Amino acid sequence: MTTLLSKVNSPADLKSFSDDELASLAQEMRDELIAVVGRRAAHFASNLGVVELCLALHLAFDFSKDRLIWDTGHQIYPHKLITGRARELYSIRTKGGLMGYPNPSESQYDLFMTGHAGSAASTALGLKAGDDLVGHPERHSVAVVGDGAFPSGIVFEALNNAGGLRKKFLLILNDNKMSICPRVGGLAYYLDRARMAPMYIDWNKWVRKLLPNIPLVGDQADRWLQQLKDAVKASLHGGMLFEELGFTYIGPVPGHDLKTLRGYLERIKTMDGPILLHVLTDKGHGFAPAEADPVRFHAPGPFQTAENGVIPLKTSSSLAYTDAVSGALFDVMKRNPKVAVLTAAMCEGNKLQKIRDAFPDRFFDTGICESHAVAFAGGMAKTGARPIVSIYSTFLQRSFDQIFQEVALQNLPVTFLLDRGGLVGADGPTHHGTYDIAYMRIFPNMIVAAPGDARDVGPMLDFALEQSSPVSIRYPKANLETIERDLSPIELGQAEILEWETDGVFLAFGTLVGSCLRAAERLRERHGLRVGVVNARFAKPLDNTTTLKAIEECGFVITVEEGCLMGGYGAAVLEAANDAGLNTSHVRRLGLPDRFVLHAERDEQLAEVGLDVDGITRAALDLARQVGLHVANEQSGEAVCAL
Repeated sequence: MTTLLSKVNSPADLKSFSDDELASLAQEMRDELIAVVGRRAAHFASNLGVVELCLALHLAFDFSKDRLIWDTGHQIYPHKLITGRARELYSIRTKGGLMGYPNPSESQYDLFMTGHAGSAASTALGLKAGDDLVGHPERHSVAVVGDGAFPSGIVFEALNNAGGLRKKFLLILNDNKMSICPRVGGLAYYLDRARMAPMYIDWNKWVRKLLPNIPLVGDQADRWLQQLKDAVKASLHGGMLFEELGFTYIGPVPGHDLKTLRGYLERIKTMDGPILLHVLTDKGHGFAPAEADPVRFHAPGPFQTAENGVIPLKTSSSLAYTDAVSGALFDVMKRNPKVAVLTAAMCEGNKLQKIRDAFPDRFFDTGICESHAVAFAGGMAKTGARPIVSIYSTFLQRSFDQIFQEVALQNLPVTFLLDRGGLVGADGPTHHGTYDIAYMRIFPNMIVAAPGDARDVGPMLDFALEQSSPVSIRYPKANLETIERDLSPIELGQAEILEWETDGVFLAFGTLVGSCLRAAERLRERHGLRVGVVNARFAKPLDNTTTLKAIEECGFVITVEEGCLMGGYGAAVLEAANDAGLNTSHVRRLGLPDRFVLHAERDEQLAEVGLDVDGITRAALDLARQVGLHVANEQSGEAVCAL
């Protein structure tokens, strides 16, 4: 632990530091962040960019009583360092360690888990309204929202509401010119004009120096200054957007000048009504490689520093399902000029850069605006175009109503590609793709599919683009697996039987098919059980023929899915059996439990919920014994009959 940082057990300890010590502390915090990311993959550039902002906030406010919400909380690391968790930061994003996002169970200074962009303005405004209601009007409420998240519709809903309520509320626009990738859209151009107006910042400093020499005093001087500033801002910024929404707009102000930033915050504390403080920061500030390439250093793998940059400590040549899907997308776009790809600020995460560069007229990045992206796709589909919406499963939840109203209800052929379907590892519960099977399956007209392995990916995408109705295809954050077999064609509602045995059968929806095959092999070799494996491919429409045959003929049936059990694939199997009047006492479902799975490595999470090979094997053995099948004892090789 470094010298000054070791003295900070709570934000109150910052008050005793001199300006020089605070500057040294900021450097120590950056050094600690570099050391942590040198050990494991973690969010990085965004955290380097908010060190001074974090210190200024905790110096100006007392967040043991006041309220602070960090939007899209992956920039929470500096905040954790000065709120009593510096000694634990090395454990971040590991099982049992600190979460990579705000976590109320860790600290009183974390009020919400914030992993989806844009909601902080609403929750912070709600905190202020609630505090006023329950008798704590003295509490300040602050939300920090990045410029990448700012175009989210919910932000403008909060701005509109706050402007009408006129409550004392501070919204900080952390403007670093970035989301994960460079920001896009009309608001980005507006903020660029503000950033490109150093004349205004220089003019503001000049007026402040000049003001004491002007024969105006007190409120009269302040009013004169504000009127002049408004006129200059209007001419330089192309309009007073935030002022027109009812906010007092202050800025842009330098976000790495701690003394100046602290001064602004102290003055804002005395002001009434909603205030928007526009802070200019640099993503990756203080670490040259991250400043030069903030996209690469948004969440890099472990590295060590070198004179000419950084040296990655872990490299992987393995291709992931994301690679296979982006490659298949590129191929279909070459063949079909009607295909377009839409994403919501996830070009980098979904590996769509090649598509963006090769087909700029057919690639649409809407920014962090998932609801708009889906409604936009509905409009495109109505014209005869073939839009493909490529969004993480967890983020597509934000467009639930548009999936219903603008796509499913209209029965429009929009293809949804849901990356990160299932458990995602260190990002934890805010980012797991837990619910998409269930929430997609409930919509009329929707086809719900998932590839069983790498060889299913291209044919399944081709299949989707041939349909006249919407199709959802999910795939995990995992390395590609290829199952060697004579590949069956992708046909609507048809499963692929990989192995058929009558002791039992695994009905697997998604890429856990490979784990089921390995479990079946273990059951056969060690326990004398002959268990079949079916690559379900479709959760809707369900392959009733294969499903009901399995329930009727096999000693036991286990459904396997990397999604929530309620409303998922296994639920669809039970519904079909119930409708057919079949006994299901020998049917079990494996999937994600009715709780939030905390951050860990993905393999650790799969083991925790019983979806690794050991867990699947164990479930089969337990069920085989329950239904009275003969199970060989692995040690003796003898067969025993379960009672």
